[in-house]
Amino acid sequence: MPAMAAPADALTSRSLAAQRALMPAALALFAIGLPIFVWVGAYAANAPFMAACLATFAINCAAFYLTVGWLERNPLASVAARLRIHVLAALLWSGAVGEVAAFAAGAGPAREPLLMLACGAAAMCLFFLSPSLPALLIAGPAAAAGPLLEIFADPGSRFVGFLAWGGFALAFLLMLILNHAFRTQFALAAEAQALAADRAASLERAETLAASRSALVAALSREVRDGLAGLVQMLVAAAAPSVRGGAAKIAAALTAARELQGALEATIDSQNAEAGALSTAEQAFDAVAVVRGLEELWRPQAGERGLEFSVFVDPALDRAGAAIGDPARVAQIVGHLIANAVRYTHRGRVEARLELASARTLAISVVDTGPGLATDELERAFAPFARIERTSSGVSGAGLGLSLSRQLAQLMGCALEARSAMGVGSAFTLVLPLDPERAPDETPAQPAAGDIPSRALRVLLAEPDELAAALTRQRIEELGHGCVLARSLERAFDLLAAGPADAVLVAAGLIEADPAAALARLRDAGVGPVIVVTDGEASEAGSAGAEAVLRRPVTLAALARVLARAPRRSLTTIAA
Repeated sequence: MPAMAAPADALTSRSLAAQRALMPAALALFAIGLPIFVWVGAYAANAPFMAACLATFAINCAAFYLTVGWLERNPLASVAARLRIHVLAALLWSGAVGEVAAFAAGAGPAREPLLMLACGAAAMCLFFLSPSLPALLIAGPAAAAGPLLEIFADPGSRFVGFLAWGGFALAFLLMLILNHAFRTQFALAAEAQALAADRAASLERAETLAASRSALVAALSREVRDGLAGLVQMLVAAAAPSVRGGAAKIAAALTAARELQGALEATIDSQNAEAGALSTAEQAFDAVAVVRGLEELWRPQAGERGLEFSVFVDPALDRAGAAIGDPARVAQIVGHLIANAVRYTHRGRVEARLELASARTLAISVVDTGPGLATDELERAFAPFARIERTSSGVSGAGLGLSLSRQLAQLMGCALEARSAMGVGSAFTLVLPLDPERAPDETPAQPAAGDIPSRALRVLLAEPDELAAALTRQRIEELGHGCVLARSLERAFDLLAAGPADAVLVAAGLIEADPAAALARLRDAGVGPVIVVTDGEASEAGSAGAEAVLRRPVTLAALARVLARAPRRSLTTIAA
């Protein structure tokens, strides 16, 4: 029962609070009964005694209110002590009712009406004492004792006395039932309060855990991912054909490092999506070009596994307009789907299909002839870090590809659908909105490594991290541009004072104190775009005025896109 589960002190405190809440109603009834009492008492043989009764009522009323007010302003440490004070205050009212009964005993012809009024006052005391069981059991009978004794004292009033006794007994029984209802409600309220406190504590623990997890993810993003990026870059150089010996082992290490980097990237993106820190853009883009780019990446890997990889494009797409969404996120989703298809398909083929689902929707499907999934397995496959043991034996991965893909699709307001049959294969479909009236937005070319533009840029890189600076500088130079490095923001301003740069790349950590002021000063000193390099979502830097935001590790394609916007001038040398 709830009443048994709640602490006794909590029930007592709530009963005392309920008694205080009934005080205005008690005053209202006193105001209504006072004229009746005065009218009947005027006919009493000892009418002057009525003034003493009224004075006693006033004194008791003042004492009760002062006592309750004192308790509210100065709560005692012991709930039991507060209860005793309430019971003593209630006994004052019982004494006042007894005084009215004594007044009625000598009232002559007004005796019985005054005694009945005293019985009514005792019944009202029972009602106002009902929230507290100790007060009801102690002060309630004390209030009824005076009127009943005076009624039975006169043999001629015994019939009226039995009626009064029966009425009081019935009222007492009803108040006991009401008290039980009060106690049940008090217990439920106390239990709800305890549950709310537990929920608040659990929420606080969850928030603390989430903050700790976010800090862990940030550390992984900053330390491990950049370290892996450096490892991959060095292994790429070591695995070149010109290097003698150990090429196969280095290539295997490079593959393992890339897989680990991909798992880490997926983990970071998944955690950012859960925290609401992952953003998507919306633009018109060429979905066919996105999938064709992925085809170039995955066709060799599919061939190594003996799989046929193909892309089918619905001819109607030539006149269908442009897909609407974030092309980078779409490439990420479709890339995850193709990666899963290639990893889990042991023989047969993998196909990417682009078809019109309707006049305003485009479906990008990745179909494979892999082992397939049962209905329950398909649901589990979309859970974070979930892997299906039947199909994942010997296959690397963190189990985040499908989960992250669904999160990214939801962020863009799109749908990711799945169909699968065991022993036949699977089909995963991304449904994108299509605008028949729009053409794809223009995007700058994405040169491959080693492509040198006809005219080079002077790029200032402000990066305190040695490894990140080396990797970014290498990629700037791979694009054929010149790079000058500054380890601090002050050094960057000194270099810009010596000669403006065509583009400025600055680490977010260098401008975090006042992004708007730092970006404005960099823009005033240089002539090209100011680009912020960050470990995560740099919405604050972007809103402060950065022309672009690059996320570490900086990819060659992303760097080429932002540098394509810079004005091209002849490269001059600046001493670092």
